[in-house]
Amino acid sequence: MKSVPKLIRRFMGILMISSVLILFLNIACLFMVGRSRTASGSPYTEAKEIGAALQRTPEGYVCDGELAERLAQSDFWAICIDEETHRVVWNTDNLPEEIPGEFSLGDISRLTLGYVKDYPTYAGEVEGGLVVLGYPKDRYWKSMWPTWDLDFIANLPRTALSVLAVNILLILLIYVIANAGLLRTIRPIVEGIQALPEGEAVCLRERGLLSELAASINRTSEILCSQKQELRKKETARANWIAGVSHDIRTPLSMVMGYAGQLGEDNGLTQEQQGKAAVILRQSERIRNLINDLNLASRLEYNMQSGHFTQENLVSIVRQVAVDFINLDIDGRYPIHWETDEALGVCPVNVDKTLLQRAVSNLIQNCINHNEQGCDIFVRVEAQDERCCVRVEDDGVGVTEEQLHRLRNTPHYMVCGEAVEQRHGLGLLIVKQIMDAHGGETVVGHSVHGGFLAELVLPELILPER
Repeated sequence: MKSVPKLIRRFMGILMISSVLILFLNIACLFMVGRSRTASGSPYTEAKEIGAALQRTPEGYVCDGELAERLAQSDFWAICIDEETHRVVWNTDNLPEEIPGEFSLGDISRLTLGYVKDYPTYAGEVEGGLVVLGYPKDRYWKSMWPTWDLDFIANLPRTALSVLAVNILLILLIYVIANAGLLRTIRPIVEGIQALPEGEAVCLRERGLLSELAASINRTSEILCSQKQELRKKETARANWIAGVSHDIRTPLSMVMGYAGQLGEDNGLTQEQQGKAAVILRQSERIRNLINDLNLASRLEYNMQSGHFTQENLVSIVRQVAVDFINLDIDGRYPIHWETDEALGVCPVNVDKTLLQRAVSNLIQNCINHNEQGCDIFVRVEAQDERCCVRVEDDGVGVTEEQLHRLRNTPHYMVCGEAVEQRHGLGLLIVKQIMDAHGGETVVGHSVHGGFLAELVLPELILPER
């Protein structure tokens, strides 16, 4: 169930990134809108510039031509209040009619903070008076009581971060609550998908947002289980058929071999007739061995062969098999060379001794079967990198690259299509199955002696130190 936490982390990551991006986007938009809505010069700066540009003369206040032209083109108005009489002694031509011509100290106090007749106003200094700059009523909004607690200002960064953290936690809480139902629906679906390759029956509740997907998984599970049952029936029938045919063949085959052996030893027959009887006996033995191989391959394929694994010395097992073949080679056409390093001594493995002897025997017999003119056979046991290896090779006819490719990539003895094709002998197939049962592997290739190479690789048994 690693996928569900991973999915949750992905959703949470997307949510966090989206929230941060939205926050920065809002700040940027606020900054841009604020700049676009603010005049090129601050109203306070404008009032200060007008106050500096006004000049006091005996006839009154006069402004220079550039300032007068700029005031005429602007949408704001300006007045100058005398500091002694509190009267308006200068004003622009666009002064609204409701602006009074005299101000009390209270009026002056209010206009410096806020408004005059709902016009936002800004004050600036001038010699002998006060300059008041007024804007249209809908131009600016002013706070008339801009007083803040000093502790609040000092703790503003911490307060802002706290508010931001609370907002993030609130967003996460809302997100988790909103998606809890979806996550509860996803979890059994993920478990069902993971169970499908294992061949387990899956039955999901078909409701919620993903009900269609759950229904599809249920139907898929039903199909897979049905196919598995049908395949098991076919495999059982195949194994029973092989066992039955093998059993039915053994009785007549034993009679054929018995009579062929008697005829081969009957001195009343001619030498040619005795030779034909010997040929019948040899071919019958091949049929018997083939039946035995077929039964063993079938049991191994369907895990019907009970393994009796014990701690054994691989060197001793392979040496005994090699000695048995040496004793059978009466005419010396297939000499076996024992190339195992005598210093190796013991190579401990956990194996079924009978099956492993069969595997090594098949490899040696394979060298004999494919070299009718005779060949030298080389057997070696090695131990390296916590692995035990059995190498069987010969200097016979060898194999082509195409044959090697078929041996490495064609697992079955027979293929059935429009015509039945025999791919290779059962010997190597049984060897591979025995190695699979032992957790090992089979490697085939070209021998350094010019013939065929087969190597069995088994995990070495690590014995506890005494």
